[in-house]
Amino acid sequence: MKKTIFTLCLVSVFLVAVIGSAYAAETLSLLTWKGYAPKNLVEKFQKETGITVKVTYSSNEEMIAKLRATRGAGFDLAQPSQDRISSVQEKYQIYQPIDLSKIKTGQIISSMLEAVKLNTMVNVKPHAVPFCWGTSGLIVNRKFAADAKDYSDLLNEKYKGRVSYRLKRPTLIALAFAMGDDPFAKYADVNAYQALMDKVGQAMIDGKGIVKNYYTNGDALLQSMRSDEVYLAMAWDNGGWKLHVDNADIDFLAPKSGALGWIDTFAIPAKAKNVDAAYKWINFMLRPENAAAFTNMEKYGTASKGSIQLTNVDIRGNFQRSFPQAAIDNIKWYPPVPAKLEAIEGKILDKVKAAK
Repeated sequence: MKKTIFTLCLVSVFLVAVIGSAYAAETLSLLTWKGYAPKNLVEKFQKETGITVKVTYSSNEEMIAKLRATRGAGFDLAQPSQDRISSVQEKYQIYQPIDLSKIKTGQIISSMLEAVKLNTMVNVKPHAVPFCWGTSGLIVNRKFAADAKDYSDLLNEKYKGRVSYRLKRPTLIALAFAMGDDPFAKYADVNAYQALMDKVGQAMIDGKGIVKNYYTNGDALLQSMRSDEVYLAMAWDNGGWKLHVDNADIDFLAPKSGALGWIDTFAIPAKAKNVDAAYKWINFMLRPENAAAFTNMEKYGTASKGSIQLTNVDIRGNFQRSFPQAAIDNIKWYPPVPAKLEAIEGKILDKVKAAK
């Protein structure tokens, strides 16, 4: 009897040790951008779950290369931009469909969730959910450009010599939307897209005398707005908010036709080993208080519903001024761009640059 009890005790101790060891050894291998897995949130997650988070920093191109090389193995979770998923997935099958039943979708802003589902759809299945986002729109000095409302004001004679923007594809896209068209809807029709870009390009050529400069350096643009050389520019939200700190007349404006937005996502690689941990991390990072902590540190908005109300007062003020809910719902999220269209855009931009 004593021998039996002793044996059972040994077995129990062994099982406890095995289970404890497995729990302690559980790891989430995360492939992400620098800043997207802050140390304090990693430590909080590890304390809550007992799962160790191993972080590898990367970029869109590197994520694709790493996952292609292993056919989707080596990582449990990745964070590619939403416009870099569907075309890659169709070619290389490096991701697996997202199981939305394991996502707490109630804590995600609906318009962002729907946009990412649509733009990452392959074989009628979504392959990502949204995490963080940012936009380009207008930075306006209200002292000198009080009536500016949309990208079309970049071509407004009223602001001649006080306008700046980049000779890049977002400017073409933005002006097309401001003209009442939808360039993204024409992605599948090369001829229609060519005609639209010709129209936008001609408008830019006709309005070339209005532009002070085509900036290539963001810091230089901000300085030109601080010195009142430029009143109106197409640029990023964070740039406008930086200027607003020193000059309340200058701020970021989500244009009437919609800011242009990028979203970085959560996507699960095809051969992820710890899928359950991946879903736990997704739900953890989209929990409002955790998403707010991320925004306070990195200044990017997230897809977490209600998280902005939990951010620091200055951060919260930026989003409340520039992005009421209607402006968020009107953001034009970049879909994957077909390769042929980039060649069309490049030629149009070259033509604008060369025009006298």
